[in-house]
Amino acid sequence: MTRDSNVSELINITFQVRLDILEMLTLAKSGHLGGSLGVTDIVVSLYFNLLRHSPENPRWELRDRVVLSAGHLAPALYATLARAGYFPIEELKTLRQLGTRLQGHPSLGVELPGIETSSGSLGQGLGIAVGMALAAKIKQQNHKVVSIHGDGELQEGAIWEAAMSASHYKLSNLVAIVDRNQLQIDGHTEDVLSLEPLAEKWKAFGWEVKQCNGNDIKDFIQVFNSVGFHGTKPTVILANTIMGYGVPSIENDNRWHGKVPTNDEYESFKEQLRKKYRDIFGRSSAQPK
Repeated sequence: MTRDSNVSELINITFQVRLDILEMLTLAKSGHLGGSLGVTDIVVSLYFNLLRHSPENPRWELRDRVVLSAGHLAPALYATLARAGYFPIEELKTLRQLGTRLQGHPSLGVELPGIETSSGSLGQGLGIAVGMALAAKIKQQNHKVVSIHGDGELQEGAIWEAAMSASHYKLSNLVAIVDRNQLQIDGHTEDVLSLEPLAEKWKAFGWEVKQCNGNDIKDFIQVFNSVGFHGTKPTVILANTIMGYGVPSIENDNRWHGKVPTNDEYESFKEQLRKKYRDIFGRSSAQPK
């Protein structure tokens, strides 16, 4: 169910999730670190504050749905689901191991609680989310459907076909969140294939457009809560984030899109992360747990 966590509690959870991500990828020796660290605040806010869901009953019909279209960000989703109680936290250490339920990209075939769809082939998630949102409208159910996308993923044509469908069917129960870190595996998105003017593109396709700092939990929650789910338009949130957020030495460095730490880097990154959160909590009486 929706949890009324305060911002300090949520920040503590993001700290633990980021530690989980560092450990998971170091043990696996493969995966996508930068984007997973960057999107963590968004995913934690959804599962611990904003969405209606039930770890005890993962297939509850009236749950809100999350489609991780950018499937390579799975470590952030897995760690958040585990911390929310969907499966044992200890299982996070099996990421990408032979026989694990924690595949490199989310998979329905392994029956991991909390996973709504297989993903990883970029561009497909918004179409799946459109189908879910349309089905809810037809059945007159009021749950929300949220899809999460990398900004480089918006270079896929299928995204814009789905965007056109969503506005045509007036899917006001659908929210697309764009992890707008302006980086992809080959460099800056505007150098690889320019997306700007991005807000105007979404508006032209009939969407309501909102923007926020995706690494500021309070800002993200406020913007998400301003969405009019009973209007006539789907909504996109352009969430400005920093790839590698929390580990200053790798922030805004596209080389860490699909790179993982060595054991020595892992120890360094953990200390950088702890210092980052000590600085964050230095403005209050709370401390990272």
